[in-house]
Amino acid sequence: MSDEQELGITESKQYSTGDWYAEVVQKAGLASYGPERMGGFIVTRPRGYSLWESVQEHLDEWFKATGVQNAYFPLFIPESYLEKEKDIVEGFDPEVAWVTEAGHDELEERLAVRPTSESIIAPYMAQWTRSHRDLPLRVNQWCSVVRWEATETKPFFRTKEFLWQEGHTAHESEDEAWDETVTRLDQYQRLYEDVLGIPVLRGRKPPHDKFPGADTTTTVEALMPDGKSVQGGTSHYLGQSFAEAYDLTYIDEDEEERVAHTTSWGLSWRALGALIMTHSDDQGLVLPPTVAPEQVVIVPIWQEETREDVLQYSTEVAAELEEAGFRVHLDDRDERNPGFKFNEWELKGVPLRLEIGPNEVEDEEVTAVHRPDGETEVVDRGDLVDGVDEHLDDIFTKLYETAEENLEENVREAYSPEQILGTIGQHGGYVKTPWCGDEACEEVIKEKIAAEIVMVPFAEDEDPIGDECTMCGDDAEETAYFAKSY
Repeated sequence: MSDEQELGITESKQYSTGDWYAEVVQKAGLASYGPERMGGFIVTRPRGYSLWESVQEHLDEWFKATGVQNAYFPLFIPESYLEKEKDIVEGFDPEVAWVTEAGHDELEERLAVRPTSESIIAPYMAQWTRSHRDLPLRVNQWCSVVRWEATETKPFFRTKEFLWQEGHTAHESEDEAWDETVTRLDQYQRLYEDVLGIPVLRGRKPPHDKFPGADTTTTVEALMPDGKSVQGGTSHYLGQSFAEAYDLTYIDEDEEERVAHTTSWGLSWRALGALIMTHSDDQGLVLPPTVAPEQVVIVPIWQEETREDVLQYSTEVAAELEEAGFRVHLDDRDERNPGFKFNEWELKGVPLRLEIGPNEVEDEEVTAVHRPDGETEVVDRGDLVDGVDEHLDDIFTKLYETAEENLEENVREAYSPEQILGTIGQHGGYVKTPWCGDEACEEVIKEKIAAEIVMVPFAEDEDPIGDECTMCGDDAEETAYFAKSY
């Protein structure tokens, strides 16, 4: 598909979700596919990158407020470093890209293009840690990673190279490390719900699906309108395995050497995929005001005899809103008519459109139009700043409540394998069911419908829903959430 096609989305979100999504991403100017012989890569365009910058700004502020410092580590990891933690090697080996030559010379040791950075960061954290006074140690890096997956490219959801942040910490005790793990999970939940307008479920991954080498992997899961789940961000309590492998120790207050407890946590631009998929529609991209590059677009509507007055008034309105801190664009192009501009800015997802014609100038008003649903209201010029602020809040609330309704309506219970299969097959969404904890019981479902256990809720968040495992009849240990996923 070319990026230069005419405006307008030709695919249906409901009936052709994958094609619709790809069309929105390209026509809204978010990303282009990489070179043909480099399948699995994308080019992130400025408009798409601005969304990632917004995610960065929010998370970076929250991380730093809780003691995290940014750093940067090499893109390449010596094979010997990876091999020190066997679970990392086994877990990522099928997806690791290797560098074996530099120029005309063969390297003495293969270098992995980082699939994740525990094995390059932990050795340096070990160098920087001597005493309990050096702990807790918290570092984060914003970078790209490469995982050579064989799946079809879906911009932001599935690409061989993707942008993310990865935080790494070391602590004196298990309790401190666990608190850190939950703190980061809380921040991911906050990002999705308060910034992206997407409600999430939170819990942990089943033991067989945890991060390689981790003790526990926690997750936030977001439900997409097509009934599939997105793993929105993960935070791992790594225990002491990485610290032992890389000699990350410290001297405690009693002058005894101890092994540190570590965590790692990451959120990728998959969050952008969830954002696009959740809110957008058959007219194009829909963005919440919290992240939209332009929160307000002003479209002047004039005839030749009213042009000067309308443009003057529109310029004054734009200046007033910019002074108040809103991100505003005044579309005063001569070569495009108002209808074209309406369609273009709807395609690009601008939350609020202000229309200004001669009547608005005469009455000292603006006409406000909401992107999600076309709701229209006249705002007095004297109430402009407060009015726009209220409209943007209303738009965010609409988007969140629609997503929340989708989530609430698509969490169902099942008490037999047939019910699980039938419910996911018919409705998608999440199906929660009693589970014994055995991976074999997940396979009963997974091999028939490609649905898996995406989350197990924390015990403090949700009571068990049954005593017997739905799949095998043994004692149930917890509740499992099955879903298809991206």
